[in-house]
Amino acid sequence: MAAGGFTGAGGRRAHLYEYKITGYFVFSCIVGAMGGSLFGYDLGVSGGVTSMDDFLKEFFPRVYTNKHAHLKETDYCKYDDQILTLFTSSLYFAALVSTFFASSLTKNKGRKASIIVGSISFFVGAVINAAAMNIAMLLIGRILLGVGIGFGNQAVPLYLSEMSPAKVRGAVNQLFQLTTCLGILVATLVNYGTEQLHPWGWRLSLGLATVPATLMFIGGVLCPETPNSLVEQGRMEEARTILEKIRGTTNVDAEFEDMVEASREAQAIKNPFQNLLLRRNRPQLVIGGIAIPAFQQLTGNNSILFYAPVIFQSLGFGNGASLYSSVITSVALVVAPLISMAVVDKFGRRALFLEAGAEMLIYLVAVAVVLALEFGEGKQLSKGVSIFLVIVIFLFVLAYGRSWGPLGWLVPSELFPLEIRSSAQSVVVCVNMIFTALVAQFFLVSLCHLRYGIFLLFAAFIVIMSMFVLFLLPETKKVPIEEIYLLFQNHWFWRRFTEDERSQSPYNTVN
Repeated sequence: MAAGGFTGAGGRRAHLYEYKITGYFVFSCIVGAMGGSLFGYDLGVSGGVTSMDDFLKEFFPRVYTNKHAHLKETDYCKYDDQILTLFTSSLYFAALVSTFFASSLTKNKGRKASIIVGSISFFVGAVINAAAMNIAMLLIGRILLGVGIGFGNQAVPLYLSEMSPAKVRGAVNQLFQLTTCLGILVATLVNYGTEQLHPWGWRLSLGLATVPATLMFIGGVLCPETPNSLVEQGRMEEARTILEKIRGTTNVDAEFEDMVEASREAQAIKNPFQNLLLRRNRPQLVIGGIAIPAFQQLTGNNSILFYAPVIFQSLGFGNGASLYSSVITSVALVVAPLISMAVVDKFGRRALFLEAGAEMLIYLVAVAVVLALEFGEGKQLSKGVSIFLVIVIFLFVLAYGRSWGPLGWLVPSELFPLEIRSSAQSVVVCVNMIFTALVAQFFLVSLCHLRYGIFLLFAAFIVIMSMFVLFLLPETKKVPIEEIYLLFQNHWFWRRFTEDERSQSPYNTVN
């Protein structure tokens, strides 16, 4: 087919790789994946806190007044305040800057170092936010939280991909998404409880972010460094020992030799960011560094997660009902990665992208149609319409959570060769955070001015990104991470960028 998928197995030495799923490997990946809980907890807690009356009265009295002036009617513009949205988006602007500092640390000192630094910064930011007495303290705390997320998101997906055997890499990498979703669910439940604690409940919500930060710190201390990183640092004996422990066998010669060979190539690269721009790396840069992390945010899902309580209140739900509806959508996010983990290495990345994309398109159009017919002009939504919206949003989040959510981190972490992997992951996080911040900053004002049209805009983006996947994304399931670059040599479009760069690929194009 025109999309240029690949079949076959093997490679330079891939057919000689051996592994068992050991307890040591499982422990390392589960504890290492705790970094996702930082991102998730913040996603879940921010929207709930910004809808709490006590928080708004203390820091955003104009929004509080406007909200209660329209409490009994539906109003797209209740929360249209750029300083309020800056409270959310400032974290992501900080994350996109800090990820470039994380790249150097991740490359030179290892993935664990970035995980530890990220957890400490996030912990301090959570303490400052919980103690905030003015907007300046809020923003300083958010910036430190952003630094923590920048370091964590830079290192954790790399850590999981490098620790995993090729045949189960998809499922293992999605532990990052699973812990992210668990963080969202926990944060939503915390908000549901603290909303009743006047006037300091919001402080408890923000302060409990120290818990996932502590878990991430413990994970960074207890988990081993990845063999790839140890080889990159020249610690060969230690790398081999760790590789044998996580693979459950001493017969790791083939895989270890591939790591050493990739490391030799990496050592020849003096400026990995400049190397990232070379023609032969153009496919990985466009797909993994730019398109997928940008598209992940343009689905509109994180807007719903940021502002789920705000959206439901704007649609006429009461405080308790809006937070309860957010819990329902958060449950969908936890269930979805479990589904994805079970099928991603069987059906592949492209199938999940395309199937879920079709579903998400239908759900967004359904929401837009309902709002166009039933919403606005001071009318309250009927109970039946409200239930329908919650169900459709639940199904939308479920589709996202098994596709663009986890795969948006998995696929970029698979694509890049070792010599530019840390730098490339910084670009991935940077692009992701740019679009996360922009969507967070402008979603509420867009909701105010575009009204139901904002959902049609996201639907149009999903059509574009599905076409991109269909025609330009090769299938990476079960391909060893050191040999991903071979896929591009026989791709109908990308091979023009990789001609004469490497030996002929053993992977055959499906026509």
